[in-house]
Amino acid sequence: MRQLIRRYNEPAQGPGPAERLPPARLHDLRHVHATTLLLAGVPVHLVAARLGHADPSVTLRVYAHVVREQMAAVADAFAQAVRESCEQER
Repeated sequence: MRQLIRRYNEPAQGPGPAERLPPARLHDLRHVHATTLLLAGVPVHLVAARLGHADPSVTLRVYAHVVREQMAAVADAFAQAVRESCEQER
């Protein structure tokens, strides 16, 4: 992983990128992958299976902050739907 990032940041030919990639481990990409899936609305049990977690509760514990963000978005969507419904009744 380090070598891939170094090759990107310091190409053998031509100029380097305008924005360098920060140091990252392969495990960091796993977290990015899981977080991206959860934020995209993929159900936790499917993300858990993709990560190889035997129990989705493991995924929920590790990514609780992402699930909380989704819950806030769901609450906002519900509030908006209620407002629209009330406006239609007027």
